[in-house]
Amino acid sequence: MSGILGKKIGMTSLYDEKGKNIPCTVIEAGPCVVTQIRTKEKDGYEAVQLAYDDKKEKRTTKALKGHFEKAGTTPKRYIAEFTRFEDKKEFGDIVTVEVFSEGEYVDVSGISKGKGFQGVVKRHGFAGVNDATHGQHNRMRAPGSIGASSYPSRVFKGMRMAGRTGGKKVKVLNLQVLKVIPEKNLLVVKGSVPGPNNSYVKIERWS
Repeated sequence: MSGILGKKIGMTSLYDEKGKNIPCTVIEAGPCVVTQIRTKEKDGYEAVQLAYDDKKEKRTTKALKGHFEKAGTTPKRYIAEFTRFEDKKEFGDIVTVEVFSEGEYVDVSGISKGKGFQGVVKRHGFAGVNDATHGQHNRMRAPGSIGASSYPSRVFKGMRMAGRTGGKKVKVLNLQVLKVIPEKNLLVVKGSVPGPNNSYVKIERWS
């Protein structure tokens, strides 16, 4: 599995040869620096750690400063590991968007947009009380009954109720790579990816 770290730039659209409008997302992918090599002998598993996006040195802890200096690079904001990296990598190697090619499929993961405290209609897709007549008052988006009466006299764990929505790690599978623009470190994938603009994403290709 190869991959790269990047930043979501925003959405746009492209047209195919038949004139069909294709919604797509533009991602600034890399360049990333290899900051650590995990091995079975030392760590119990094999992985390649990549770091992306420069960070001010004064906002970096001493431990992380030493970690980045060992790889011969400046402090970075976003770090992630990739298991079973296809090409052999060494400390300080640079990974660019050219690890991908047009037409292949990738998985993109990121933190979804936070929507705050939401009711059951927005959070879980409940229909609410659709019939506004027959004495219904302010019940259009209500959750309805949430439990039994004297038995079990409690609400079961896992009941779908109102609560904080979004802000969770989400992975979108099998997005087609429509364009690779190496000179600008841009990757254009079909469809949408999680998170707001300028949020960090992890792009993976399973081999």
